Amino acid sequence: MKARYIILPLLCVCMAVAAQDNSKHHHIEDSTDVFFRHLNLNEVTVTGVTGDTKLKHATAPVSIVTPQILKATASTNIIDAIAHQPGVSQLTTGGSISKPIIRGLGYNRVVVMSEGVRQEGQQWGDEHGVEVDGSSVGSVEILKGPASLMYGSDAMAGVVILHAQPTLAEGELKGNISTEYQTNNGLFNYSLQMAGNQKGVVWDARYSDKMAHAYKNKYDGYVPGSQFRERAGRLMLGLNKGWGHSRLTLTAYHLTPGIVEGERDAETGELDHEDGWTGHQYSKTLPFQQVKHYKVVWDNSLNLSSGYLKAIIGYQQNRRQEFEEEMDEYELYFKLHTLTYDLRYVTNEFNGWKLSTGIGGMYQKSGNEGEEYLIPDYRLFDFGFYATATKSLGDNWTLNGGLRYDHRRLEVSPCPSKERGITELSLNSPLLLEGAGEAFARHFNGVTGSIGAVCNINEHFNLRLNLARGFRTPNMSELASNGVHEGSLRYEIGNQDLKAEYSMQADLGLEFTSQYVSAQLSLFANRIDNYIFTHRLADEIEEGYLTYAYTQSDARLLGFEAGVDLHPVHSVHFSNTFSFVDAQQMHAEPGTKYLPFTPAPKWASELKWELFHHSHTTVNHHHTTDAAHRSVLNNLYIAAGLDCYLKQSHIYSADDTETATPGYALLNLSAGTDIQVKGKKIAEFYITADNLLNKAYQNHLSRLKYADENVVTGRRGVYNMGRNITFKLVVPISM
Repeated sequence: MKARYIILPLLCVCMAVAAQDNSKHHHIEDSTDVFFRHLNLNEVTVTGVTGDTKLKHATAPVSIVTPQILKATASTNIIDAIAHQPGVSQLTTGGSISKPIIRGLGYNRVVVMSEGVRQEGQQWGDEHGVEVDGSSVGSVEILKGPASLMYGSDAMAGVVILHAQPTLAEGELKGNISTEYQTNNGLFNYSLQMAGNQKGVVWDARYSDKMAHAYKNKYDGYVPGSQFRERAGRLMLGLNKGWGHSRLTLTAYHLTPGIVEGERDAETGELDHEDGWTGHQYSKTLPFQQVKHYKVVWDNSLNLSSGYLKAIIGYQQNRRQEFEEEMDEYELYFKLHTLTYDLRYVTNEFNGWKLSTGIGGMYQKSGNEGEEYLIPDYRLFDFGFYATATKSLGDNWTLNGGLRYDHRRLEVSPCPSKERGITELSLNSPLLLEGAGEAFARHFNGVTGSIGAVCNINEHFNLRLNLARGFRTPNMSELASNGVHEGSLRYEIGNQDLKAEYSMQADLGLEFTSQYVSAQLSLFANRIDNYIFTHRLADEIEEGYLTYAYTQSDARLLGFEAGVDLHPVHSVHFSNTFSFVDAQQMHAEPGTKYLPFTPAPKWASELKWELFHHSHTTVNHHHTTDAAHRSVLNNLYIAAGLDCYLKQSHIYSADDTETATPGYALLNLSAGTDIQVKGKKIAEFYITADNLLNKAYQNHLSRLKYADENVVTGRRGVYNMGRNITFKLVVPISM
């Protein structure tokens, strides 16, 4: 069904429905509006450090993505929605798959937390995204660098914490209906949510559905295989009482993304596609993936006189299938089971001190049930324990530090080559290390820590210092992969002798806030021992696929994020941010000096004008102005933005592992408003035009950049999405 036939009726319905304004939130949501206008950022509470902490007291660099920003941002998945933040990028494969990159580091170096547990779903793969419904995310915290001690191995680059919508206050029953349409790929999305709190019994239910046909750009036209379908459901049941809370959450996520192969006609240079394919169809075509992710989380918190005790247990099952030749016969099938546990105790503040300690870990079992084989079956067990302390010295200084110990054991099963269809060529290739395909076990131990300080110099200046040591064990793909990776268009070879990575990162941050100017500067220097990465080999194991092998070396990363927001008058904001990272391999030869797939320097600028803003127009306020009652529009804004990506010529050029990427600029326009009747908000409406000038470009972190060359034009790879206009409508429901 065409999206416009659903959006327009919903708009008519919402205009007739009286719904109260959802204005009561807690934690991050309490400061949504003031944060969005940069007026009172230091009152925001973050949870990714040692318990609930005011942002102005956090020694680690933290970015907040508020509910308002998420709703006003056009995206195709949740990582796409947060990739505009300073220091954050995304590794993409088509429109539905994005992986977070923080300060030049990604894959298993970034932990994604959802529903209070770490998201585990084959994140080692280029074309394996984050299996979370973006509609269910209320706000996001982004911790940059190995500064959080609560997450253990894999949190070397940072942590992305996806917060669900907060539970409602006693006696409330609320929900919302949202729908979205994007013009470029015909993306249609709707989400239905209802939540309540009756005498401490809380519940929250949501169902979301999203579909998109192939996206298009000026050079490639419609890109075969870029269509996808996504369905998700969430149900939370629990108790909120004076003693604490106990909540059980169940989620189901189904994604069916196509696989963009990038193969072209030898004469015309056009992308190959099935006979009769038009680009407008939503149905799946070969090859494609089928991803199913199920999660059960039991979250408990007990309030004590001296603090609180928190226990979270989670179980996840990830099923990932690849269909290449037949619609009903999969070639690759990974099934991953993950059990996580986390027990922590956080004290109340006493004499300026706040202490926390915890233990956590996970058990994993991964198996192959397909005909083809990429990584072996394995079992993983790890645990870690930590302790942190925070000390406030008057109103100006806050000190923070802690230690953590981690242990991880991997048991790898032998590669059953005959049964899985792997050829003797691949197992006996001279490119592979001796012992490839055999069973082995590895043990890893790591001690990490951090120490930092925040100085609130005065009401305008904050100074942050932090020194942290990170730790990451090699993942299964890095240790033992051996096969064709269809989604990334290459053959991958692991190395079971890889060592664990260790990092030492220093952060220095300075913030200035005044009535008319807000500015931030964050510098970092990161030294990583045994950095693991892939490089291309000149020889090919399987014809038609480039061969990449894992190796490691010492590396160092230097960079910064800088931002300034000018608001000379209350309703006008001119914001600018710049992100830069320089990632180099230590003592390397020319051509291998720079680490592969480092984000290009990025400058983002936005001029925003808030035309109407009646801050007191809520249904529970008895003193609403007459002007607010008469106004149909509230919180109306228009904005123009420019995203400039500079040329990335710092590349790992040996063996044509990667190529330089030209610079480009994207012009964006956006607008949004609340729609109200008699001072009551009945809907929110947003419109966003991304890449307004229909610029043809390739992001340096796009995997499709290395697809086949167009013999007619000489251009290599597939280009990113062209002009895209998004319409989004949110209708709140309150009873």
